[in-house]
Amino acid sequence: MAEPERQRTEQRLRPAPLLFEPAEAVADPEHFFDLESMEDPRELLARATELTHAFRAATDRSVEFQAIAAAQLADPRRFDRLTPAAIAERAEWTEDYAKKMVEFGRDLLRGGNTEA
Repeated sequence: MAEPERQRTEQRLRPAPLLFEPAEAVADPEHFFDLESMEDPRELLARATELTHAFRAATDRSVEFQAIAAAQLADPRRFDRLTPAAIAERAEWTEDYAKKMVEFGRDLLRGGNTEA
């Protein structure tokens, strides 16, 4: 599921810092996992590909956690449950996307197979 586009007037948030990259390296805007210092294009391609796969896996896992949280927040057994509109507002989603994420999260919590 794709996240809806943000309004262009909104300031774009910086991504959360990755825990395994040293803080001093993050301070340098040109630094990215030491890729800029690699001179061998074969090594650069291999390392950049590894990072791409790792980021994709992290994205998929993060989306699953978002869905689980959305399902928990929408649980009708909670006295403080949130509506899909409220969840959408907190996560900067559309309401329709929030509804889909709640359902996806419920499937994950039930242990259902969500793969096609």
